[in-house]
Amino acid sequence: MKALIHEKISGIEGLRIKEMESRKVDKKEVRIKVKIVGLNHRDLATIKGRDETSKPLVIGSDCAGIINEVGKEVTMFKVGDEVVVNPSIGWLNNTPAPPENFQILGNPMQGTFSEEFIINENFVALKPSYLTWEEAGVLSLGALTAYRALFTKGEVNGQQTILIPGIGGGVATSLLQFSKAVGAKVYVTSRSEEKLNKAKKIGAAKGINSKNDWEKELNGEKVDIVIESVGAATFNQSLKQLKKGGKLVLFGSSTGDVVDLNLREFFYGQYTMLGTTMGSREEYLEMLNFIESHSIKPVVDTTYDFEDYEMAFSRLEAAEQMGKIGIRISR
Repeated sequence: MKALIHEKISGIEGLRIKEMESRKVDKKEVRIKVKIVGLNHRDLATIKGRDETSKPLVIGSDCAGIINEVGKEVTMFKVGDEVVVNPSIGWLNNTPAPPENFQILGNPMQGTFSEEFIINENFVALKPSYLTWEEAGVLSLGALTAYRALFTKGEVNGQQTILIPGIGGGVATSLLQFSKAVGAKVYVTSRSEEKLNKAKKIGAAKGINSKNDWEKELNGEKVDIVIESVGAATFNQSLKQLKKGGKLVLFGSSTGDVVDLNLREFFYGQYTMLGTTMGSREEYLEMLNFIESHSIKPVVDTTYDFEDYEMAFSRLEAAEQMGKIGIRISR
């Protein structure tokens, strides 16, 4: 089978579509003929962090496809089922933090960007029937991350005002859609006026250009919750927009991991900061029920053919996308 493998050279130049041998299905595993996979910033960070000493790796965390083989002890699925893959491996029940054996598909585990993918049935779910293959294939990682950040950590119930810095990626667009579904008011930021306008079309009450003074743009209004992933570039700006006693939920740091934090302002403000990443199988299934009950479809920016993977990665690297980028493995 063909797979997108990273080896030898850091970054996009180290990616190649290569033939690899497919292994046998274990007793509790299913084999999936992959239709669509979804790109994530995690994939970009993975290939940039590898070099000539790294072992070859099939990248990718998201995928949707059709089961074409089941292990002899598989009970939840059958051949022909249309499914999505949960990339959050080893985390079954909702707990404050993942267990020690928790891993994410695509690094260090072999990922989903291949013509066939084999996985334990616990980390597969039936594809929501109303989603296209393109929508289903890009769904899982971003939607699961957003669901846990909003509802498990942020405890959003629809009465709050929420700020999402850096609108554009898959998690951020899911955060906007999920928040609107429960009735929350949502403000977003971006350096791109085009992305701000698109965000307003899918429910944002206000779009703030990141280069402007956020406090002026909000006319002094403070928010209940900030869902932060940009990192050093926006962290303190985000904190300034919080009401006293507000929550900052943090799931990423794309512009840097280290920030200066005024501790006195933080504790006098009675703020709460909560870290999160990915989510459990329990939350994954809750997320699927949630999007079905609200008829939510992930925002798909562009879908590329498998051979055009370099174009897909380049678009992601340039941060040109609004929503998720998909790659079509088979028709």
